[in-house]
Amino acid sequence: MKQSSGYVSGMIGIAIFSGSLPATRLAETGFPPLFLTAARAVIAALLAIALLTVFRQKKPERDALLPLAIVALGVVIGYPLLSACALQHIEAVRSAMWTGLLPLSTALFAVLRNGEHPSLRFWIFSLCGAAAVLFYALTQTHGGSLVGDGLMLASILVCGLGYTEGAALSRRLDGWQVISWALILALPLMSVLALASHPVNWDQISPSAWVSLLYVALFSMMLGFVFWYHGLAQGGIARIGQLQLLQPFGGLALSALVLHEVIPPLLVGVTCLVLFCVFGARRAA
Repeated sequence: MKQSSGYVSGMIGIAIFSGSLPATRLAETGFPPLFLTAARAVIAALLAIALLTVFRQKKPERDALLPLAIVALGVVIGYPLLSACALQHIEAVRSAMWTGLLPLSTALFAVLRNGEHPSLRFWIFSLCGAAAVLFYALTQTHGGSLVGDGLMLASILVCGLGYTEGAALSRRLDGWQVISWALILALPLMSVLALASHPVNWDQISPSAWVSLLYVALFSMMLGFVFWYHGLAQGGIARIGQLQLLQPFGGLALSALVLHEVIPPLLVGVTCLVLFCVFGARRAA
């Protein structure tokens, strides 16, 4: 029952995260990457303050401050900024495909930081799923660059670390409190960055860019983590983390709908292989 709840929450989180990169690409038509990263964090932090105040939540214990700082570094600052910068060099489809390596990154940090011990079969399925996504990303999309790909890989590493630390904390605090306190911890820095990098011509920013900013702030930066951290805590970090193999395909579908990018036919076969790997990893974990 606990694992089933974890999978449901995890799937909702992944559905929300799938829109992050397409929305980021669209928001960058009006906002520079640094301001976009800072503004989404500031908006989400203000919502977090309101929620914590309404529900009268106590401040976290002192021993939770370091893990919260790691969460802030990984998912509030690191991943949004690095992926936004990557989208200056590569197309949204390519960046979405790189997120297929997130399960492997999360599983590795789950072993290093939390002492989880997935089985050999789990690693085989996990590596096969990541390899399928990596092969597809390298051979079936165009418009890549060394800088853009490198930034996406760096974002995957810091995001996996942030996921792992946040999931561990979610066993002590509710998932929404973890991301809320991480956002508040990063608020002073992000406020300064937002003021220092704001656009010059506000009247030239399109409505679609504003809507995309609100999406990455309220959904990608806040609501998605509520479900995702709950799922990781309930079902196991390495096991639930495999659901991230589905994120590239959700991102690709939304890129086609929102950005009008083309979905290659080979995607259907790769999707089936990834689904098989997710199922196999779940059983093997």
